[in-house]
Amino acid sequence: MTEGLVIAVPALPVACGLLIQFARTPRGADRIHLLGALVTATAASLLAIVAFTHSADPIRGTWYVLDGASGAFLAVVAVIGVLSALVSPGYLTGTQHSLFASSRARTWYYLGFHLFWAALLAVPLVDNLAVAWLLVEATTGASALLVAYSGRRSALEAGWKYLVLTTFGLTVALTGIFVLYVGLAPHGGVLGTLDWQSIARHRSSLSRHAALLAFLLIIGGLATKIGWAPVHNWLPDAHSESPPPISAMLSGALLPTVILVAWRVLVTLGPALHPGVGDAILMGFGLASLSIAVPFLWRPLPWKRLLAYSSLEHMGVLALGIGFANPLATAGVVLHLAGHALAKALGFYAAIPLLQHQAEAGEHPPRGIARLSTGTATAIGVSLGALSGLPPSPLFFSELLILAGGIAGGHLVVAVLAAALLALGFLGLAHALIEGLLGGEQHHRWQRGRSVRAVERLAWAMGFGLLALSACAYLLPGSPAVRMLMGGLT
Repeated sequence: MTEGLVIAVPALPVACGLLIQFARTPRGADRIHLLGALVTATAASLLAIVAFTHSADPIRGTWYVLDGASGAFLAVVAVIGVLSALVSPGYLTGTQHSLFASSRARTWYYLGFHLFWAALLAVPLVDNLAVAWLLVEATTGASALLVAYSGRRSALEAGWKYLVLTTFGLTVALTGIFVLYVGLAPHGGVLGTLDWQSIARHRSSLSRHAALLAFLLIIGGLATKIGWAPVHNWLPDAHSESPPPISAMLSGALLPTVILVAWRVLVTLGPALHPGVGDAILMGFGLASLSIAVPFLWRPLPWKRLLAYSSLEHMGVLALGIGFANPLATAGVVLHLAGHALAKALGFYAAIPLLQHQAEAGEHPPRGIARLSTGTATAIGVSLGALSGLPPSPLFFSELLILAGGIAGGHLVVAVLAAALLALGFLGLAHALIEGLLGGEQHHRWQRGRSVRAVERLAWAMGFGLLALSACAYLLPGSPAVRMLMGGLT
């Protein structure tokens, strides 16, 4: 029963994407897409519940694992995926330009969307480093054309940069996996040698130099896909040029999913290094990402590009939380993962009516949205307020937990530097929020069309979801649920 559900979760979106190719009308394609998305999200949610209930005693098959970590990340991917699926028809109805022929543009978009989602759903489930790498590479192939979907020159350049740079990074990671495989070959010499448990069991047989080389190559290569600085160059362009639902998937689902792979590598291979080296490397990526993101958050940027640099900042926060390797920091990582995904996705969804009614927002910072559209302003306010860490945002509490975990773990200097950078990031995003809602000259008010109403409803629903996550901040620290939730990662 469980294995059938594990197979069904990534298989359902693949089947849905293929079935859509036989739709005769755009309305028919929309209906198959929405029905398939709801069925996929339901199956993924059930599987996440199974994973949570078996956190203390993970379920392992021949190729999959269900533990607290897979459940947490699977739930996030399921939620962001179904929300992006729900807003996609509205986006496609309002867009006129596409890389594909107009008669097939919608069905090609849906095929790429569901293949992308399928790969993302599969990554948290696999119990093997090599298979996880293969699925991460598959996300690149499925999403590269979606990044370039609009067909504009800037979108084509962004899609090409995304494809080349992330593939190069994953090639570096593959080299590290090969080094690790060679080092572990005496213990089997088959693909199962790279199972997470096998790596943890036999890591002591590796020399320190081989373990360090493999770790640096794997984490450095995955960092390119995650978008950690200084190998983040594709991220601002891809996030700002993609269709908004795909931008939400990239930021809220793809980046955290690859972080899970890096986290498992740290837990399984990290102890083979000198004590603290693996954690220090993650902290280095975290501080670098914060340091590079903050100056851009102080600049007036187009809406989606601002959100892209915010992703760089928050991926840095997650790297710090993982590197601190403390129960408080782990609780903060779990909370930050979910809060960032919801807030960032809502921000990208708000770009749909924003770009439809104010096309210049694609090249210039939005101004005076509160006077133009109450629904869009609500979405922007909730999203940017949460991403800035403004209380009672769950990201405010998660960042406090991560910093407290860093101090408790003896990383006072790193925690102080991170706190200063987060404070500067807050000021930059707060200024962007005020200018975006209240700045600029008076314009004619937008009509409250379908896209505005949809985003307004999402803003209220996701706002309540963010408040619910904030309430969880009081329950996670010091609770056995944290260890159960993250399974073998704590």
